[in-house]
Amino acid sequence: MAAIRSALNPIDRLSEILFGLIMVLTFTGSLSIAEAGREDVRTMLIGALGCNIAWGIIDAILFLMGALAGRSESLAACNAARKATDPALGRQLIADALPPVVASLLTTDELDGLHQRLQAAPNPPARAQFDRSDWRGALGVFVLVVVTTFPVVIPFLFVGDARVALRISNGIAIVMLFLTGYAFARLTGRQPWLVGALMVVLGAALVGVTMALGG
Repeated sequence: MAAIRSALNPIDRLSEILFGLIMVLTFTGSLSIAEAGREDVRTMLIGALGCNIAWGIIDAILFLMGALAGRSESLAACNAARKATDPALGRQLIADALPPVVASLLTTDELDGLHQRLQAAPNPPARAQFDRSDWRGALGVFVLVVVTTFPVVIPFLFVGDARVALRISNGIAIVMLFLTGYAFARLTGRQPWLVGALMVVLGAALVGVTMALGG
């Protein structure tokens, strides 16, 4: 898990957990308790795990594509700044590549210094490449989506009464949604208890929309 934490920022981790929760809840929510037998529960469990494995793979591939696109964009900006002979253009290209808050704190001389250091630096690679952090991030995405499945479906494995199992499962899902919202609020400076409660409502709404659209 340490490798996942180092490769994915906290918001990315929370997003993947929320995504995994919504996907598994579309399966548990579709189970008809009044008519469900052990075979129905087994089918639901297989479907939920299979769905999250599939989406974990897809999300991991999308993560790698996004990482490569980001590196390519950064490389293009670096090359453009290196080739700029007009100091004003060089400063502008460097400022555009930096976070706005950071760029606003740099003076003209500091931007010129960065431009000169870029021009003096060794030539960058011809094209962007993946590095280990990208592969760790992709693995982290897959693991988070898949692992999120288990707390919600475990009650169906150990509780014989499907009605009771669903209630326990829903309780676990509510707690997980609340904790996801609580953590998000802590990261963004909001009120944790309020955002936690809103995340439960939002999660339920997203599950409802997904099920209504046949997801």
